[in-house]
Amino acid sequence: MPPRIPLPRQRAKQPAAVEPAVPVPIERSADFCRVFVDGKRLPGDARINHALQITEQHDNAFVWLSLREPTQQQMMRIAEIFDLHDLIVDDVVDAHQRPKVERYDDQLFMVVRSVYYRDDEEVDDAREIISTGEVQIVVGPTFAITIRHNAPLPDLTAELEEDEELAILGPPAVAWKVSDYVVDNYLRVTQLLGADVDELENEVFTPRRAINIDKIYMYKREILEMRHAIDPLAPALRNGLTNNKDLLRKSLRSYFRDVQDNATIVSDSVSGYDERLSSLLDASVAKVSMQQNSDMRTISAVVGMAAAPTMLAGIYGMNFTYMPELSWKWGYPVVLAAMVAVMALMYWWFRRNNWL
Repeated sequence: MPPRIPLPRQRAKQPAAVEPAVPVPIERSADFCRVFVDGKRLPGDARINHALQITEQHDNAFVWLSLREPTQQQMMRIAEIFDLHDLIVDDVVDAHQRPKVERYDDQLFMVVRSVYYRDDEEVDDAREIISTGEVQIVVGPTFAITIRHNAPLPDLTAELEEDEELAILGPPAVAWKVSDYVVDNYLRVTQLLGADVDELENEVFTPRRAINIDKIYMYKREILEMRHAIDPLAPALRNGLTNNKDLLRKSLRSYFRDVQDNATIVSDSVSGYDERLSSLLDASVAKVSMQQNSDMRTISAVVGMAAAPTMLAGIYGMNFTYMPELSWKWGYPVVLAAMVAVMALMYWWFRRNNWL
């Protein structure tokens, strides 16, 4: 019989994500939905389904809708109301995007990663000093939609309303206000990290102080995560400003350039902290090695000091019948004195050469 050829194994089908039987209203994921007219916010929150209809009744009006971690069904409904591009919906639900600025017809899609610093008292797991989230901004002709994923974001509508000259510029002003808040938080986190890195340097270079290499490595890993979150933002803003001048007014581009400059400053600072931590790791390893060498010298010196009396005791402990000092009256105290003298001489020599 011909040899039996095994059939290729088939991959087990992954169960598809099960959507809830009863659709969850989009209001469940909404922080607020507000309408601005001529830079002023209308009182109260508007209904999401009718917000755009209100803007049609005014010449200079737009909607600001804030969402928190919407589901696929909710985003599909939002896309129908605001006529969003399909790729935007996919990116919003996926929520694992790098900082970027992309254009879809007359809509801009902007992603900014948020960074949150937690004090030691707030950290349950010592490996999570810095947590990152994601803030997505969709800017259309008459609307701005902000979506946050694991990112604490306060209500910034009052601050936008206070700057009427900025709010009157429309939905792109919302994108600037949100991105400016996130990047300003970068600066605060950078200052806290700088204080921590300075403290680690003091620990490493303080004489006779225990070194916690695990803590240095932990901070280096957390800073690396922060770099992954913030480093792509400045180039993304630069390209976005260059390629979308028709959607962003000149005065507003100046505000975005300020955000870009701050993002670059933070990126350079965090990169410097990363290099300092790498140097601290090298210095810690070298200091530990030197301490181990010093300990080994001390141990060797002690063993050497104990070896001399042991040798003398071994000589006079031999069971020979005829030994010169066996019948001498002062033999015992002389041998003890010789042991002490040899140990004292060795101790002086080791101390002189910094072995003890």
